[in-house]
Amino acid sequence: MKVALDAMGGENAPAAVVQGAIAAARQHDVKVVLVGQRSAIEAELAKNNYELEIADASESIGLGENTREALRNKRDSSIVVGLNLVKAGRADAFVSAGNTGAIMAAASFILKRIKGVERPALGALVVFPWHSVLLLDVGANADCKPIHLVQFAQMGNVYMKKLYGIDRPKIGLLSNGEEDSKGNLLVRQSHELLKGAGLNFVGNVEGHDIPRNTADVIVTDGFTGNVVLKTGEGVGEMVVLSLREAITRQPHIKLIGLLLKRTLRNALQSLDSAEHGGAPLLGVNGNVIIAHGHSEGRAIMNAVFLARKAAEQGVVEAIKTVTS
Repeated sequence: MKVALDAMGGENAPAAVVQGAIAAARQHDVKVVLVGQRSAIEAELAKNNYELEIADASESIGLGENTREALRNKRDSSIVVGLNLVKAGRADAFVSAGNTGAIMAAASFILKRIKGVERPALGALVVFPWHSVLLLDVGANADCKPIHLVQFAQMGNVYMKKLYGIDRPKIGLLSNGEEDSKGNLLVRQSHELLKGAGLNFVGNVEGHDIPRNTADVIVTDGFTGNVVLKTGEGVGEMVVLSLREAITRQPHIKLIGLLLKRTLRNALQSLDSAEHGGAPLLGVNGNVIIAHGHSEGRAIMNAVFLARKAAEQGVVEAIKTVTS
């Protein structure tokens, strides 16, 4: 398996991306091809005394650039070149911490949608020490129809089966109440469709059900999902920072921290988004993982490993069987 990695994508590129690529190659034995400006990539590889394959791309798309204009004017960007490697079969997956809108648009144009999929969805794995849940869509589609949420559920069902070994993932529909009658028109109509979709549909779930073992996959429109995800990330960062500050500044808590060092470290890691790599773009004809724009080396390494795992487990092929 070979993963094409956008070396120019993200706030900390190319240094952090190259560090993550090297770590993925060393620790997970992943074959990585770095996509971007050769001179910049070679300089970072030289600093680390390491060699990796490079695919030349003379341009890059910034995080704040207009998606449509960037894709029209930058045909040799690292995003476009990397996705074309997947299309040509020269890479099994593509990873980028770059401009999310550009990645999604380019992936839909270059790789095309899987037959039967009306809207690709961006999924985010929300991880707690006791449970993990895939939330989708988290930003690809601000406005959705009921059939789109059904397809999100089908794709999420496949993803959790293939990558996390859950035999019959529990599917929930995000709403403002558990009752069938609750929710806006989109939720109520989606609820009826999901009941007859042949999935392990557990009904409506509320925001407070996300950290509970209520559902393994929760579907919603991309606007709502993105707000939920960003809010959760903010709360998670606050908890991590508060714990670290309390342990550092208060001697008695610091002593407890030393006694429970391993437990606290595991708890903090589970709340750290860098531990879980990136978000899968489901519904395009290729394995695409979008990492956080502020990703450091460890996050990039985990995103690359996630991409390889998705390719190995045949996620795209499995989605084709349920949507075509």
